[in-house]
Amino acid sequence: MVSLFAFIMVLGIVVDDAIVVGENIFRRHEEGLKPLEGAVQGTLEVGRPVVFAVLTTMAAFWPLLLGSGTMGKIMRTIPIVVILVLLGSLVECLLILPAHLVGSKYRAKRSMEQKRTSRWLKWFIKKPYAKAVDFCVKWRYATVSLGIAVLLITLGVWKAGWIKFTLFPKVESDFLICTLTMPAGTPVERTLEIAAHLEQSGKEALAEAEGETSGNDPPLLKGIITRIGQHLGGAGPMASGPQFGGHLAQITLELLEGEEREVTASQLGNLWRKKAGSIPDAESITFQSVLFSAGNPIEVHLSLDDHDLLIAAAEELKNEIKGYPGVFDVSDSFMPGKDEMQLKLKPAARSLGLTLDDLAQQVRHAFYGAEALRLQRDQDEVKVMVRYPESERKSLGYVEDMRIRTPDGSEVPFNQVAEVNMEEGYAAIERAQRRRVIMVTADVDETVTNANELRADLEKRFLPQLELNYPGLRYAMEGEGKEQKESLSDVINGFVIALFLIYALLAIPFRSFSQPFVVMSAIPFGMVGAVIGHLIMGLNLSLLSLFGIVGLAGVVVNDSLVLVHATNRMRDEGVNPREAIIQGGALRFRAVILTSLTTFAGLTPMILERSLQAQFLIPMAVSLGFGVLFATGITLLLVPCGYMILEDLHNLKDNLRARITRREAPTA
Repeated sequence: MVSLFAFIMVLGIVVDDAIVVGENIFRRHEEGLKPLEGAVQGTLEVGRPVVFAVLTTMAAFWPLLLGSGTMGKIMRTIPIVVILVLLGSLVECLLILPAHLVGSKYRAKRSMEQKRTSRWLKWFIKKPYAKAVDFCVKWRYATVSLGIAVLLITLGVWKAGWIKFTLFPKVESDFLICTLTMPAGTPVERTLEIAAHLEQSGKEALAEAEGETSGNDPPLLKGIITRIGQHLGGAGPMASGPQFGGHLAQITLELLEGEEREVTASQLGNLWRKKAGSIPDAESITFQSVLFSAGNPIEVHLSLDDHDLLIAAAEELKNEIKGYPGVFDVSDSFMPGKDEMQLKLKPAARSLGLTLDDLAQQVRHAFYGAEALRLQRDQDEVKVMVRYPESERKSLGYVEDMRIRTPDGSEVPFNQVAEVNMEEGYAAIERAQRRRVIMVTADVDETVTNANELRADLEKRFLPQLELNYPGLRYAMEGEGKEQKESLSDVINGFVIALFLIYALLAIPFRSFSQPFVVMSAIPFGMVGAVIGHLIMGLNLSLLSLFGIVGLAGVVVNDSLVLVHATNRMRDEGVNPREAIIQGGALRFRAVILTSLTTFAGLTPMILERSLQAQFLIPMAVSLGFGVLFATGITLLLVPCGYMILEDLHNLKDNLRARITRREAPTA
């Protein structure tokens, strides 16, 4: 599925090199060259920048292959598809496309509409665009300052909280799942009773939601599955294995497909939670409406040697988390067990040669039975168990009336060698890093509060104080928080690697260490476009958005590379720098506009896709699409300013060197 979406995503990018080659061949035909001559010269002129433009895009996507953790494994398919497709397109546009364009006859006679469009485009390039570039280049420092101001404003939007960051966008499911956990030892009849109540409240919630929609819509509920005695492990990389027990139940409501209903699964889940109400004797009740999750939004592991204090610390943390708005399904992993007999040897038992294992075995054999022999009865094997009569097994008090056999064969009263206490046991013991832990978990409504900010507030304000209140307490942020740290580290490292590779590749065709910085100046403005795109689409920034920004770094430099290469070629022909950058922009205007529009158009179906499977990839498409679109204006206006500022620096360096030479000449 991810491979398929990668093919869709690369549709608009893969034609960029072909557009540059085809547009240059078309321009040569317009200048009067014959088809074969125009195809050869047009391809050779832009061959070098096209090769390095494709290589920079491949270099930007390559670090995504190095991602670790769950998300890195999922997203690894995308760079593989993009890199191989771009490699194939490079061969096609340099060798096959020119041959096709030679075979296709250039029509000198075109329709009136085509002539009018071509005339209007040429007028726009020569008049408004040329004047705009000339004005920006004249006031280049003010123009660059304005661009820097836009970057700072975008940073301010981020810091002001207008746009949030969430590790992974919640992908709604077509199933609502209610997971019920009763105290260990609860009779299955009670579990069934609560499950029936939850099932009925789910039906009522969907019926109420149907009443608020138009009457022509199909019913929201397609089916119900209620499991008693089992919890399924769930879906996604963080899913656990199934659990079994008479105190467990799980109710699943199958909904109408997301594309066909007006109400979201999260809204239905919240309505179901409200209808279910509070169930005092339940250990935990959670409602799940997402298809895929990178872990619990809030998951804190607490460990402490004193188990009673550990439980108290977990309760205090749960009460604190419940105070945040938009937080629900707050629970912990501690499950009280059943009452159990805990046997302890007295000192006299040691002198008689008894061990705790001997004592436990004899108590077990007395009440459960010891296997004496096995009989074969037809196809069945029958075990013969020896144990106390039923009249002496009805009460736990009979344990103290037992007689314990010593190694020498004699028997002594139970009270002489052991004592028994009734205490609450453990249903399960959670361990992490070789320590017993209690996991405190919670879910977050992203429309109300941001899980990332909530975790940061807990770590900064509450958890250090909790650590002081309970000496020896250790805590660790796990779940989505841990996954976020790992993934962000991968993204930052990948972005640094991508920038280094892009710079190295750009330095080769330019034969310069400074001009690549001019070309790469479009990268931060592409990031501005990505942020603006998320604001327009009403999305939070996510890990997928950052993956898109890393890939965007290689895409946005393509147009700048072609423009600066054309400018350098004109300067080699003797044109002064200012005229060269203006003419270079005009020469490549058509190719720059077409590549940007086709990239955005290729990503538009993904951006507008409503299917559940596509939701987690939409932020990546938004980053690429809007980033390329915004960076187009930067390429056409700010890159010429950066080029001239670099020229100013070179002239300043030459002047300083000349002055130093003149001062040293008389001395010599």
